[in-house]
Amino acid sequence: MSTEAAGVAAEERWASLCNCVVNFLLEEKYHLTALELLQELQEDGRHAQALRLRSFFSDPAFFPPDLVARASSAPPGADPQSLLEEKIAAEEKLALAEYDLRLAKEDLSCLKLELQMQQQSSPDDTNGPLPDASTNEGFNQHDKRDVKISVLGPVKDNERKDLNCAVKEYLLLAGYRLAAMTFIEEVPDQDLDVWTNSSACVPDALRRYYYQYLSSTTEAAEEKISILRENEALTKDSERLCAEKDSLMKSRELANNQVASLRKSLEAAHVDIKEKEKMVQDLKQTLDAHRKELNDCRAEITALKMHIEGTQSSKQMSVGDTDGLTSQINEHENFKGTESVTTTLVPAESLTKDTQKDHKNIESTIEVSPGSEAPVSCSTAWRGGYGISGEDKSGTHTSLEDISVNGTAHGAGNSQGNSGSMSVYVLEDKVHTEKLESPSTQKSSDKMALETIKIVSDALPKIVPYVLINHREELLPLIICAIERHPDSDVRDSLTHTLFNLIKRPDGQQRRIIMDACLELAKSVGEMRTETELLPQCWEQINHQYEERRLLVAQSCGELAVYVRPEIRDSLILSIVQQLVEDSATVVREAATHNLALLLPLFPNMDKYYKVEELLFQLACDPSGVVVDVALRELVPAVVRWGGKLDQILIVLLSHILVSAQRCPPISGVEGTIDSHLRVLGEHERWNIEVLLRMLTELLPFIHQKALETCPSLDPYMPENYLSESRLKLYATGDTEWSAFEWMHTECLPDLIKLACLLPAKEDSLRTVITKYLLAVSGRYGKDYLEHIMLPVFLVAAGDIDSGDFTYFPLSIQSKVRGLRPKTSVAEKIAIICVLPLLLSGILGSPSSRQQLEEYLRKLLIQNTKDGSFSMHHSAEIIDAIRFLCIFEEHHGVIFNILWEMVVSSDTNLKTSAAALLKALVPYVGVRVASTHVLPALITLGSDQNSAVKYASIDALGAVAQHLKNDMVVDKIHIQMDAFLEDGSHEATISVIRALAVAVPHSTDRLREYLLTKIFKLTSVPPNGNDIEWRRERANVFCEALRALDATDLPATSVRDLLLPSIQNLLKDLDAPDPAHKEALEVIARERSGGTLESIGKAMGAHLGIATSVSSFFGESGLLGKKEGGEQHDSAAPAPPQPSLQSQQENTRFGRIMRVGFGDMLRGKAKGNDEPS
Repeated sequence: MSTEAAGVAAEERWASLCNCVVNFLLEEKYHLTALELLQELQEDGRHAQALRLRSFFSDPAFFPPDLVARASSAPPGADPQSLLEEKIAAEEKLALAEYDLRLAKEDLSCLKLELQMQQQSSPDDTNGPLPDASTNEGFNQHDKRDVKISVLGPVKDNERKDLNCAVKEYLLLAGYRLAAMTFIEEVPDQDLDVWTNSSACVPDALRRYYYQYLSSTTEAAEEKISILRENEALTKDSERLCAEKDSLMKSRELANNQVASLRKSLEAAHVDIKEKEKMVQDLKQTLDAHRKELNDCRAEITALKMHIEGTQSSKQMSVGDTDGLTSQINEHENFKGTESVTTTLVPAESLTKDTQKDHKNIESTIEVSPGSEAPVSCSTAWRGGYGISGEDKSGTHTSLEDISVNGTAHGAGNSQGNSGSMSVYVLEDKVHTEKLESPSTQKSSDKMALETIKIVSDALPKIVPYVLINHREELLPLIICAIERHPDSDVRDSLTHTLFNLIKRPDGQQRRIIMDACLELAKSVGEMRTETELLPQCWEQINHQYEERRLLVAQSCGELAVYVRPEIRDSLILSIVQQLVEDSATVVREAATHNLALLLPLFPNMDKYYKVEELLFQLACDPSGVVVDVALRELVPAVVRWGGKLDQILIVLLSHILVSAQRCPPISGVEGTIDSHLRVLGEHERWNIEVLLRMLTELLPFIHQKALETCPSLDPYMPENYLSESRLKLYATGDTEWSAFEWMHTECLPDLIKLACLLPAKEDSLRTVITKYLLAVSGRYGKDYLEHIMLPVFLVAAGDIDSGDFTYFPLSIQSKVRGLRPKTSVAEKIAIICVLPLLLSGILGSPSSRQQLEEYLRKLLIQNTKDGSFSMHHSAEIIDAIRFLCIFEEHHGVIFNILWEMVVSSDTNLKTSAAALLKALVPYVGVRVASTHVLPALITLGSDQNSAVKYASIDALGAVAQHLKNDMVVDKIHIQMDAFLEDGSHEATISVIRALAVAVPHSTDRLREYLLTKIFKLTSVPPNGNDIEWRRERANVFCEALRALDATDLPATSVRDLLLPSIQNLLKDLDAPDPAHKEALEVIARERSGGTLESIGKAMGAHLGIATSVSSFFGESGLLGKKEGGEQHDSAAPAPPQPSLQSQQENTRFGRIMRVGFGDMLRGKAKGNDEPS
């Protein structure tokens, strides 16, 4: 029964869904799809579900019988005119039907209103039973839902798309494929095959919609509709608010710009006000000085009046003269009483030509001579100016001309001798005479000083060229005094020019003396005259041909900035420094850098910060190391302290570092390889990166200090410069923001890792600079920061994420750190090549992590190699990383301890890796370490039974012979090589000869002699066996060694007794050597033997089929066929002419080097020539 009930329920659900689809198709007027669905339902035998469709299509109102019959009976090629007429008739009928439908709806609405009125008029009947209450209730509920749904408005495009897709899905699931195809064709404006991913896109969508509809209530539907409408309204409001926000932001920017312009205008107004106030103060001081001088003049005039009144009673004075003098003095008093700045007394007519030349001199002589009275003389000298800038034209000029009063008895002679004197006989009045004489004497001395200044100023330009250069600085006090006190600006400019050009090419001490003089002058003359007189001279000297003069400007402009106005410092003086920074002379740029650092604290504002920052990076990347040192030592701290924009500098600095490496071309253009990620650095880029890394190191104290200043306080007793584990735990919680602290491990260290991943393995110098920076960071931040922060970052970047501990990282930072992990096999190799050396030397190489370094190296070299998990696949890269670690001598002990563990191990792979590692470490150890560690380890490996271990030790011994030339070391190598050769195996012989041949260009003469002897002995023994490959390999190795030996300076006896016989022995086996080697050996034999083996060469050339042009190139007349007279062994042969001996030797030697064809041998040859043979 349960199965039957379940089947009945499923059938009912299917019927309900089918009815929903039928209603949707008819409402949306998808008639073709509905017709197709009707046919498929009838074919399936579902006549109950097809009942509504059948009634719809059989309704004559929608499908008239005559039209259906006509359409069914109409032939395929029916008349278009008849079809058009039928269409018009159908449209008319449709219009009539729509009109009838509208009338019916109106009648229905009227009936509903009447029904409502009746219900309202009879409320008693509403409580009574109604025969069809349930029916009405269902109808009302359905109508209510229809009303609510109609309130939703027209169906939207996305809603229609979802409904169409759901109906298509239902038709396909129900098996009505033809109906589904027809439905897709009936909806041409929507792609029903692609259903956009939304909340409505669910499996079996129509069924879910149906269940949701049945389970929902009217209130829920209304609430959801209101929520949708509210969401739409909120979306519109959000868009409107965003638009308003944008407009407000634009308005804010405009307002900020206006505020900035108004602020600048206000600052300019403040500056103008200050200047005006200063000018007012100067004018007040000038006015006070003028008033004081005016009072002095009035007092003097009063004294003169008293003397004149005393003489009026004298009988010796003529009345007319006295009246004239009194009128003149009264006129003088009237002029003095005015408020004007300039007061002048009209000169008397009796002035002589001599007194007219000096109109500032006033001389009054009063003689008293009755009986026993003594004559008294009083002179007054007037200065041309009253201290107004020392200039005649702008100053106040007061001149009192000579006044002469002559007596009749005693003044006749004086009147005739000096018409500019006045003689007055008075009684003894010494008090008045002294009062008159004191100001006159002072003004006479001032006049005399001014005359002296003029005379010295005129004479100095003529005197300076005739003074010895070493003694010209003795003239500086005169020059400074003349510049300070001379009233004429043109003369002062000329003297200032003389000051700067006092010595043609001044040395350091002389420049210091001249600068001190300029500073004293600037102190005396004030800001305005320093700006108008001294700074123009500096500007003129910027492009002088002598660098000493430009250096003088560079050294003085920064010190002169103290004595000028603030607005001049960041304009004119900064422009001067900017010009000098571009100078071609290194000393000038160095001085400009130093003075720029002195100048920055004097700037009034930060307007020129970005210009200064640009100069900072320009000077930091200067090609001269001296300029770079000054920039890093002085300018970088000065810019940080002045600007206070450490974050900005660090952003630009890291960007410059990465860009300098990224703009270099890759090693290889093949995508997906390691070399496509590594860059070929040019000299300029390498220098820039190194300097910028040094700059980052110089900024480290400021970075550390800022991190400490922003540190959340945890323990007041903790040292300020110590980042303890407790503080790191507090940081790990993520509750506090500490951006200055986390910059180091979220920005700086990842960028340095990116830079390291761009550097090839040979860039040890840059990798060393990065290592030193990492060690400096760990030294400042402490052991806890190194262990808990830096170490996990580099472990992840090196690909060893399992060893990293992220306990002390906040969750928000852990994702960034984990993102440093290499994600591809190529990235893993790059990480081992580039990041692992930094991990070993810069992180684990810290003094506080020596134990961790040893454990990690043991894990890397021994444990992982035994497991075969890591080191077996990257052994070469790991060996290169440890090679870089060996650059730092303090790690040698740790490395050799682990190496001995590998040497004495029973694992063959470990022993082979130990030999390869020893070979890589040889260039970085000295003779003592090589004798005590390297050679014993290699000898132990050489005695191993495994041939791979033995041959690996042979290559390492060759590296020792190549880099170490100590006699004791060479003797040990000889002994060990003899032991290998006594073995007699072909592989051991090949390995020994090849290893020593590589060392030949860099080794000693003893080792060359040893190798040549061994080759002679080995070639003297005819090869055993008929294996041509074995013979050819053996012959080729011997040929390569002989060619390498031929490129060195061999003694004549060695050439005669060993080299040539070895060549002859090799040429006996014509099939074994390579043809190229044969040709080279033929040439060597012909040159070294002096032509006695020419027949052998011809025979060999004929055998090989070599063209005669090649033989002529290597022949007697060719470049490489010259004979070396010093190495001829035929005593009977005549010696060549002496003048051509040197050229022949040079050409022969050049030919030998060219035949070798190895660049490293060429470099070794140059090194070997410097050593004594």
